[in-house]
Amino acid sequence: MRPVNNIIEARSPADVFKCRRTQLFATVDSTGAEAFLNAHATAVDEYFMSSFAHSAVGPDMGIMRNPCALIALGGYGRAEQCVHSDIDLLFLFDQKVPAEAEALVREIIYPLWDLGLEVGHATRSIKECIQLARQDLEVFTSLLDARFVCGMSPLYHQLMERMRVKLINVKPAQLVAWLLETNQTRHDRFGDSAYLLEPNLKEGQGGLRDYHTMLWIARIHSDAKLVRDLEYFGYLSNAEYQELTESLDFVWTVRNQLHLLLGRKCDQLHLEHQTRLAEAMQIRGYNGHLPVERLLGDLHGRMEFIKQCYRVFIYELDQKKRLKRKNKAMPETPVEGLKFNRGMLNFVSPEAVVQEPLLLARIFVESAVHKAPLSAEARRLVREFSHLVANARYRCAAEVVEAFEKVLARPMTRFNALNAMLETGFLVAFIPAFKGVVNRIQFDQYHLYPVARHLLLAVTLLKNNVAARETGQDPLGASLYQELRSKRALLWAALLHDIGKAEPASGHSERGAKMAARICAEKGLSSADIDTVEFLVREHLLLFETASRRDINDEETALMVARRVGKPERLKMLYLLSVADAMATGPKAWNDWTASLMRSLFLKTLNVMEKGELVSRKAIRVIEEKRERVLEAVPTADAQQAYAALLQVMSPRYLLYAPSGEIPRHMDLCLQLKSGDKAFVWRIDPSEDNRTRTLTVCAKDRPGLLSRIAGVLTLNGIDILDARIFTWRNNVALDIFEVTPPPDPLFETERWERAAGHLQSALHDQLDLSGALARKQDGRPAMRAATRQRPQQVIIDNESSSFFTIIEVIAWDFPGLLYRVTDAIFRCRLDIWVAKSASRVDQVVDVFYVRSFDGEKVDNPEEEAAICRTIEAVLH
Repeated sequence: MRPVNNIIEARSPADVFKCRRTQLFATVDSTGAEAFLNAHATAVDEYFMSSFAHSAVGPDMGIMRNPCALIALGGYGRAEQCVHSDIDLLFLFDQKVPAEAEALVREIIYPLWDLGLEVGHATRSIKECIQLARQDLEVFTSLLDARFVCGMSPLYHQLMERMRVKLINVKPAQLVAWLLETNQTRHDRFGDSAYLLEPNLKEGQGGLRDYHTMLWIARIHSDAKLVRDLEYFGYLSNAEYQELTESLDFVWTVRNQLHLLLGRKCDQLHLEHQTRLAEAMQIRGYNGHLPVERLLGDLHGRMEFIKQCYRVFIYELDQKKRLKRKNKAMPETPVEGLKFNRGMLNFVSPEAVVQEPLLLARIFVESAVHKAPLSAEARRLVREFSHLVANARYRCAAEVVEAFEKVLARPMTRFNALNAMLETGFLVAFIPAFKGVVNRIQFDQYHLYPVARHLLLAVTLLKNNVAARETGQDPLGASLYQELRSKRALLWAALLHDIGKAEPASGHSERGAKMAARICAEKGLSSADIDTVEFLVREHLLLFETASRRDINDEETALMVARRVGKPERLKMLYLLSVADAMATGPKAWNDWTASLMRSLFLKTLNVMEKGELVSRKAIRVIEEKRERVLEAVPTADAQQAYAALLQVMSPRYLLYAPSGEIPRHMDLCLQLKSGDKAFVWRIDPSEDNRTRTLTVCAKDRPGLLSRIAGVLTLNGIDILDARIFTWRNNVALDIFEVTPPPDPLFETERWERAAGHLQSALHDQLDLSGALARKQDGRPAMRAATRQRPQQVIIDNESSSFFTIIEVIAWDFPGLLYRVTDAIFRCRLDIWVAKSASRVDQVVDVFYVRSFDGEKVDNPEEEAAICRTIEAVLH
């Protein structure tokens, strides 16, 4: 055994540390996160202690002449060392940094760099540390977390004492304000991680930085040393401290597993990593939910608690400052059994709740009225007495329903009473069906929030953004909201519109409508209100899907919607709900384009319902007005004559769609096409933010034109985001594409010129697009597991239009999709007259209005089946 001992003794500190890390990483799955973090930090400590003790530089530097201490900073200083966290170290000296310090740093730090570790280090005197801490918040917070590792411990104690005497005790309020301002900026940048689909575990709201900020403030105000001191100094109750540690342990576990999965530090839980992470953590699905949905549901719940701890912590600090000011009256509540404590609402006692359970609802009303949060004790009591709320007699009582509806109707503030109902369990007890959507994640790139959070956000946006005049975000919405005789049904519908997603099966709108009707009947709503809520929930996607998938300038579209809705009052409610729902879904559902489409469809439909006026009558007036505006802007008589001739051959659909300012530019393209011998001309315009390009192609119309343009763009690495095509009566096609820029911005002009050459060749049958694309790529990257579960569909609709067959293609998006589909349609001998593109979860919906080459609809069942087979073949 002796030779083995000699070998062990001969190993370098770096070799020992490497071996120790390997052993530790093998225990990640079987060790609690906090225990692992401490053990990992201890292993780092042991490396530094061993390296410092066996240093060859140390004797030359002279520890008595130049006293030195190694100080752990930041997360390493808190002993919260995740798998691939940075290691931050301070080489601390007394008066000045000796010349030998550089060699000492190389001797101790370089071996860690050789192991591939991220090590941040600083070499400073005590005076330099204090000076930098005054100027740099990052330096200040890292020193708040400082921990002695090895060397001369008196240096560490001197540093901590001077930090407190010269900095912390001098301006504690300014330091806390500095911390809070920086944290708010961080929240604004990274968003609410307690709800986002791709949460940032560290920097987002509800992330680890919120916990760090609480700890730093406790160190400033109370000289807290340990996390446990948050309870000891009264910042948290025992129950809150226990739940906080459990929440932190879960977030740390996710962070460790993410580090192991990627082999590097990463705090953003990106969509593409989530499925593998759930597998690595051996999480199982339940009740039809995917394992990844369960992971994100649990993570959001934990981060929500951290967020609420932070909010209440900061609010209590603010109330303490208010109490110190003179003539600052604290709020009071007239409700017997409730009280304000440091500006937060609480129950007078638990016995008061037992004697008057209605207080469980009234406390949220007072929170909404006074814009004040519930205290931690009040939240705990609501949770503990939730069984009283779950009682059928209680949750159906008129007084309780009235209190709930007051909260539902009031504008939301920073302390959202409706959110508090969800977080304390009151909402689930009051509406048991809500349990199925709490933390229900829709694992796709379309929905940003869990279902329950989405529902509450839709209610908030309905009242604060859509309906509030002062915001100016949607003047039409504000006006419509004020016109409603009763808003009760609309608010209930907003709260329940996705309640059907409690079950993972398809058809959530129909299922949700029945559930909403039962809930509203239980709450005592009138039969008229119940019918309205049921209608709104069942049809809440009607306006959005019609606007994004049908030609809204076809009068049959507005007539179809009018027949389905029936009453103008219901149409107004449906529009308000649709806007709030889309806004709460995320930017892929709500943007300027979808807003414009929905507003236009709503106004056209309302015009039909209120005035009995067909769309075509109003359209004629709009077209004539546009023609007059365009001709008025033309400077010369010759140009006027040319423009007037073109205006006569433009399709009515184009004149309705195109803004007056763009029509002259499009006519110029047409004139260029006629004057030359090219098969097409085009124009490229960058967007205001320079992220996309509008490509306008003017070409001689021919079957398959759209397919060839789409293929050429794909061949040149240009993704099509949206396509709108128009055919004029002079056999000219005007196709407008919203696209991404070519891959290389430095050579964008050259890439567009090359693409133009490819299109010229393709239109003259000199380029085999299918072969070129096949050589470039297979076109179909691997789909995520969650996405693969969604079927691809080809739907043929011969009912919605009298003149066209409508083809809907619902497919996974991949480069070249539009080319493949339009090429398949061309091979079916169909001519595309209208094309639209919309998003549907992780898929796209491409919609085409087509006729046969003979100008007829395709309504033969055998022909329909053949079209479906041809298109489906290019999707698999």
